Amino acid sequence: MVREVQSRRDEQGRADGADKEGSGSEIRLEPIGASNKKAVLALELAQDQQDFLADNASSLKEAASDDDARPRAVVAGNRVVGFLMYDAGEDDGEALIYRFMIDRRNQGRGYGRAALSALLKEIRALGHVRDALVCYMPENEGARRLYQSAGFVDEGADEDGEMIARLRFVRQTRRP
Repeated sequence: MVREVQSRRDEQGRADGADKEGSGSEIRLEPIGASNKKAVLALELAQDQQDFLADNASSLKEAASDDDARPRAVVAGNRVVGFLMYDAGEDDGEALIYRFMIDRRNQGRGYGRAALSALLKEIRALGHVRDALVCYMPENEGARRLYQSAGFVDEGADEDGEMIARLRFVRQTRRP
């Protein structure tokens, strides 16, 4: 029975560590540049997700005029599989994740979870951020599950009707 389930998962292309290319564990985030911009622009959301997020071309245009925007390509091996963007200004101790997508052809393989983990690690390394916030459409159940699995707690809807969720970073204190 276990082999049957594993075999079906492999046939469906879902990674649970068995397929190196499909494993979300080898994700890295890269700044957008000449080598990956075209691939980021080619990423697509599933049909039922398209109303949840601005397209990547609009996001990159926004990033070009916003010095605080930090756009990143989500890369697995040598393939761009997603895109995200956040802001982590030094004035309020908060980072806002306002774009996060995995290409429709690469969903269900652990890339979203791995990319979120890599993003939170990058944000923590900045040193000045106490809280990470994310906004998502309340009907986007997949996003809600992903963010809650990382420890984000919903705080309610903003003026645009988007759910705001917060993750407080716990600071390690040194013992004498």
